Amino acid sequence: MRIKRLAAALALSASILPLAASAEPAAPPLAEQKLAIDTQYFTLPNGLRVVLAKDDIAPTVTVAVYYGIGFRIEPRDRTGFAHLFEHLMFQGSEHAPKGTLIGTISNNGGVLNGSTRFDYTNYFEVVPSNVLDRVLWLEADRMANPVINETVLKNQQGVVGNEVKVNVLNQPYGSWPWIDLPMLANTNWYNSHNFYGDLSEIEAATVSDAKEFSHKFYVPSNAVLVIAGDIDYAEAKAKVQKYFGNIPKGPDVSKPDISEPRQTKEKTGSRVDKLAPKPGYSAGYHMPKRGTPEWYAMGLIDQMLVQGDDSRLYQKLVQDTGIAGNVSGGINAFLGNMYNYDGPMLWMFNFTHDADVSDAKITAAVDSVVNDLRTKPVSQAELDRAKTKIRSSLYDTVGGGGRVGLVDLLAVYALFDNDPSKVNQIDQGFAAVTPALIQKTADEYLRPTNRSIFTIVPGGAKQPATAEGAGK
Repeated sequence: MRIKRLAAALALSASILPLAASAEPAAPPLAEQKLAIDTQYFTLPNGLRVVLAKDDIAPTVTVAVYYGIGFRIEPRDRTGFAHLFEHLMFQGSEHAPKGTLIGTISNNGGVLNGSTRFDYTNYFEVVPSNVLDRVLWLEADRMANPVINETVLKNQQGVVGNEVKVNVLNQPYGSWPWIDLPMLANTNWYNSHNFYGDLSEIEAATVSDAKEFSHKFYVPSNAVLVIAGDIDYAEAKAKVQKYFGNIPKGPDVSKPDISEPRQTKEKTGSRVDKLAPKPGYSAGYHMPKRGTPEWYAMGLIDQMLVQGDDSRLYQKLVQDTGIAGNVSGGINAFLGNMYNYDGPMLWMFNFTHDADVSDAKITAAVDSVVNDLRTKPVSQAELDRAKTKIRSSLYDTVGGGGRVGLVDLLAVYALFDNDPSKVNQIDQGFAAVTPALIQKTADEYLRPTNRSIFTIVPGGAKQPATAEGAGK
């Protein structure tokens, strides 16, 4: 989501290296490196899952709490509610009034933020390691005792309503394609509703709704706590028990069926955007299940087709034909990455183009690229290049400043797989992909009948009729 920029500039920590730093000998070639993130993982009696990851790179710690509730599973007739509740969690808790959390972090030179995604809502802080006790106490108090009343709710309904207006309704291409495509491609309401929220439904939320949501989802048994950085494992474990151990477990979370049927017809949709200066073209394809061999293959297909100036779609649409000036996209594009979701997902791409280029011409150009991958084995050289690119991207995520990328990976693998050590196996999944698996995966998941195309008509031009078609 468009998350709050709450913090002062972070000058706390150097990048986190994916492997233990060493002056000698020189690091092995990238292809020979493997992730080896040291972690300890345990679960408190109340169900809170805890991941600890120690390093000595800087005297700082990153604390994150991930709750297993995102906008995908928010209440019906309350679109945008998960995001609204994220805002409520910054309004203070019983023993830490509004401003205490933000003031504590900023006064200690730290940074904090939060976001709402498909399958989780997260909060994190990066602070000097001597502030760890205070941060854990603050996070525990807002987990157990958030302030939810009429004043807080009305205030944040106004804030979120303005955010929707500024970031979506009054922006060119505001909901495209990150909201428009999922709403077109998916058939299950949980995957296809407007997760940023309809203004009338945001305004209709009540204090009772918010308290029910908190009691149902913001409980230890539906959460993961990650502490990474300058810590002692035994001391950190004792602190977690001290601050979180007495919070009631809460009811078991029962989540609805969010599965999607296999798509068998191509879908098309369009809307007029009065603020858009140029037409827009986007396409989304349903993904294989997360963690499967085909999922790893799609990660590499994404690298081959969209990521970077050497990608096939960039070469075709930008360099060869001049249809587009750039191509953006990916798996879980615009709202995360290919690792941090748990459910149906799209691989998508989008770009703007000149008005004299028809949708049919664009689709033909796209098909010429995609069908080549479906019908011909990819060369080993291209596959190796894709593996190098995705490994580099993974290491950039793990090594990002403040450990935020590292913490995110550890949290989601604990939340979705109950095993944060699986982060160290990601390399192996990509390494096992063969040219044959690439072609097999492309043939099934990049077929036109698994595709949804959503276009933007600029200005006040007449909107084309929405249609559905099929192709092979």
